[in-house]
Amino acid sequence: MSNTEPSTIGYPVSLEVCANSVTSALAAQNGGAVRVELCENLFEGGTTPSHGEILMARKLLHIKLYVLIRPRGGDFLYTDLEFNIMMADIRYCIEAGCDGVVIGMLNEDGTIDKARCAEMISLAKQWGLGVTFHRAFDMCADLFQSMEDIIELGCERILTSGGKSTAMEGAYNIARLISKAASRITIMPGSGVNEANVADLVRFTGATEVHSSARVHVLSKMKYKNEHIIMGDTVGDEYSNDVTDAVRVSEIIKLANTL
Repeated sequence: MSNTEPSTIGYPVSLEVCANSVTSALAAQNGGAVRVELCENLFEGGTTPSHGEILMARKLLHIKLYVLIRPRGGDFLYTDLEFNIMMADIRYCIEAGCDGVVIGMLNEDGTIDKARCAEMISLAKQWGLGVTFHRAFDMCADLFQSMEDIIELGCERILTSGGKSTAMEGAYNIARLISKAASRITIMPGSGVNEANVADLVRFTGATEVHSSARVHVLSKMKYKNEHIIMGDTVGDEYSNDVTDAVRVSEIIKLANTL
């Protein structure tokens, strides 16, 4: 992909950071990101953050704050109870003064759950919040029909890896989606976007927004460590954490805008 001629795209290319905490959100802001997608539990693909995280993020951020609306990990086929939880979380985001929400629901056949997505989008938009459709999109049976459905629903962007595990693997599909979208909606590549690949990804796809967590691994400052217990999925999880790094954010933005 590095030998591909650059696409004719508008600059600057902006970065949205997937922030797993307020600490990460502040690092994203300090590094020059234009928007934060606030979530938690990234090891599950992200879930809705706590009310406290949302409130503190809104208090401390001057860049746009979007909140992930996802009640659990796993698939995107939700029960009525889960849907009601999601609607309640959107109402809280409205009350907290968030700029937008990030949503996505599917039917069992891999199509967009248009009826219930429409309810969430209507609630958010009537209070002036923007709406991004998240990577539930990548689990759809037909990406191009699903994009048309999402455009019809009124979302402003789709976060996607092109139906593949990473955006680089799905770059061909992302480029096709951007072409077929024809500026009717923003297609934002995400998943595995970093300093090593963002320039090639932007050149190949023509993306004008990209999405990255830009995280680094931080070791705990605990002096006493109980080595006889595992509280996470992996040994050592109790004494480390992943957080967004402002330097990485800045570098990804710079490289995304390298002709």
